[in-house]
Amino acid sequence: MVGRMKIVIVGGVGGGMSAAARARRLDESAEIVVLDRGEHVSYASCGLPYHLSGEIPDAGDLLVQTPESLRAALDLDVRTRHDVVGLDTAARRLTVRTDAGTESLGYDALVLSPGARAVRPPLPGLDSPRVRTLRSIPDAVALRDRVDDGARRAVVLGAGFIGLEAAEALVARGLEVTVVELAPHPLPPLEPELATLVTDELERLGATVRAGVAASAVEPGADHDTVVLADGTRVAADLVVLSVGVRPDTEVFEAAGIACERGAIVVDPHGRTSAPGVWAVGDATLSTDAVTGALRPVALAGPANRAGRQVADAILRPEHARPVPPALGTAVVRVGELTAASTGANRAGLRAAGTAFHTLHLHPSHHVGWFPGAEQVHLVVHAAADDGRLLGAQAVGRAGVDKRVDVLATAIRARMTTADLVDLDLAYAPPYGAAKDPVNLAGMVGTNVLDGTLRLWYAEEVDDALATSLVLDVRSRAEFASGHLPGAVNVPHTELRDRLDEVAAAAAGRPVRALCGSGVRSHVAHRVLAQAGHDSASLSGGMLTLRAALGPRASDLLVTEGEPALA
Repeated sequence: MVGRMKIVIVGGVGGGMSAAARARRLDESAEIVVLDRGEHVSYASCGLPYHLSGEIPDAGDLLVQTPESLRAALDLDVRTRHDVVGLDTAARRLTVRTDAGTESLGYDALVLSPGARAVRPPLPGLDSPRVRTLRSIPDAVALRDRVDDGARRAVVLGAGFIGLEAAEALVARGLEVTVVELAPHPLPPLEPELATLVTDELERLGATVRAGVAASAVEPGADHDTVVLADGTRVAADLVVLSVGVRPDTEVFEAAGIACERGAIVVDPHGRTSAPGVWAVGDATLSTDAVTGALRPVALAGPANRAGRQVADAILRPEHARPVPPALGTAVVRVGELTAASTGANRAGLRAAGTAFHTLHLHPSHHVGWFPGAEQVHLVVHAAADDGRLLGAQAVGRAGVDKRVDVLATAIRARMTTADLVDLDLAYAPPYGAAKDPVNLAGMVGTNVLDGTLRLWYAEEVDDALATSLVLDVRSRAEFASGHLPGAVNVPHTELRDRLDEVAAAAAGRPVRALCGSGVRSHVAHRVLAQAGHDSASLSGGMLTLRAALGPRASDLLVTEGEPALA
């Protein structure tokens, strides 16, 4: 390009700053200006809950860079408290509101990275000073100051990632915490059978979880506020954390004619918007789901940072620029002693897309069981019904969760199948894994399902199974006595081959639906039954998944008294 290029970037966190840094590395002569309406740029927004908890005592530690350090290291002109309030794409000029007044700023290339703002539903009382979001360093400092000043009761509205991190932080500070979530369970994208484990952990920590109910109002008071729920429940609160979601912060740019859908900026694979010379990245852009093709914003730091780099390439060396890949939405969160992580599509997304799939439930140890400290990884994997291509994965556990979900995210990106997982050569030593890693095991189970070696039935089918089939519980007698499905027959899997005649008589021509603790023994039983001519299937994930899927209903449905029919 001829002359000195002027690149203006709106938004100095995540994608915007990544674009600025990459642009400088590619072009030492470019004039690069970064505008941000806030007081801070290049800060670790993902660390905000950990300042609230006290794990990061000094808020200054969240400042990765300052305008001064960015000027010194990269010769970037970073301007804080500069709010973009207008855009003329034909003239290539921005209108910017500053403390000194309004100014006009031209550009050759413009990168929009405005991020997202917290959703504020139309609830009475949200203007109370006790109601705060957790989106910026001042937010985190204000919440922590309120705790330090004696707050003892908190209500968190919304149980997404930020909401749960805030709840965990407040519990760690000794507050009485109530988490309110409109969806049926915390972490709504998580499969229900895994979300139950998260709910249990929140309650173990001491939090109260109110799921499936909305907040209808916040009533300000002299000493505290009261959060009123739709079912009439009233919860006293010294502080309220509002975390019910985010929406793209794009009004100014949409008004300027930048094409948007549902408030998110439409971009091509290289981040170009509908306006010449304008690119966009991050939470404010519309992303194509890598698995289902659904269009939605993805409010995650990793995709935003990577997109910023790729957009800088598209501006300064387009002949070498790679497209911004569709996001998988890989995410992880700590809740007490548990880690919950996910990647790719969940069941709801696959069903909405009309994708035929099967689901695998596994409960392996994160390393070999005979080495001290082994913890279960509760793993859910979705695979295409026709070829076993990996579509999504989720896991919850006390150890080893992030490692497995990261491997599975890589496998989904590479369009691997369950058969490919069997062949992955993963690191093994007793403190770290097993010769058959949980990822390998998922591949083995998925391949068995695909080729017909294994047929699964699911916890959601339990009522139908009880009505139409012989439910065969192949656990030990002691396990059976600890809780079993009503009408189930107990034949330990080690005795099954010698008692097939009894099973046939009990089935009386009905299908046989086998179950065990985690799905391993019932797979063995299924192979015996299928080869004996029975219409057989094995419960995916066994009693562990069934209990989690049933949730509170488990105590009503499962039987702990009476003798098994064939014991």
